[in-house]
Amino acid sequence: MSRRARAIAFGCAALACAGLAAAVAGGYRGDLDRQLGPLRQVVVARAQIPARSRLGAADAERLLEVRRVPARFAPAGTLTAPEQAIGRAAAARIPPGAYVLSAQLRAPDRSPHRGAGARLDRHLKPVEIAVTGAEALGAAGRDPEGARVDVVVTTEPGPGGGPGRTYLAARGVELLALTQQGDGGTAGLPGPTASGWNATVGLTRAQALRLIQAENFARQVRLIPH
Repeated sequence: MSRRARAIAFGCAALACAGLAAAVAGGYRGDLDRQLGPLRQVVVARAQIPARSRLGAADAERLLEVRRVPARFAPAGTLTAPEQAIGRAAAARIPPGAYVLSAQLRAPDRSPHRGAGARLDRHLKPVEIAVTGAEALGAAGRDPEGARVDVVVTTEPGPGGGPGRTYLAARGVELLALTQQGDGGTAGLPGPTASGWNATVGLTRAQALRLIQAENFARQVRLIPH
């Protein structure tokens, strides 16, 4: 076989390999698309968004950015454009990299003297507790603060290896503030990496003492809508 013929043969083989590789890659991408669903536009925090500070157009451009993630990873109620946040304020601090949800934003508080405990009955005190799984409180698409919640405690297994118990530690208490712990996750990955939250709730003295004690031996403290 002449040198020219060998060159042509090698060229054809290279083209065939390239076509095969493209077909394999296309099939792999198709499988991923079928498993993860179509890409969806979401808004994430570029930098920390302070609580109760009205977002103007410049703030939205500086603090927010748009990313595209598989639809199955995008939480319900995630904003799709930074303009949707203009004129609204974060109910609690939103860490960098976290999804920005409609339920996290509200009309800014125009009363400078309104504190977390100002609206509480005189027999109640604001108490901060560490909880998990508070994402469900925003699933209804509205601001969770001010909602009535039940505080449920699950204890660690007993020393004999028996199962822990789950019980209602406080019923129908008011949620005053809700803040995600840490820096949250990075959009584009399967949801935030941290599931811990700090919740401030209005409690009686007896409820506060019971919950503070429960935190010392609890495996999990959760809030659920009342």
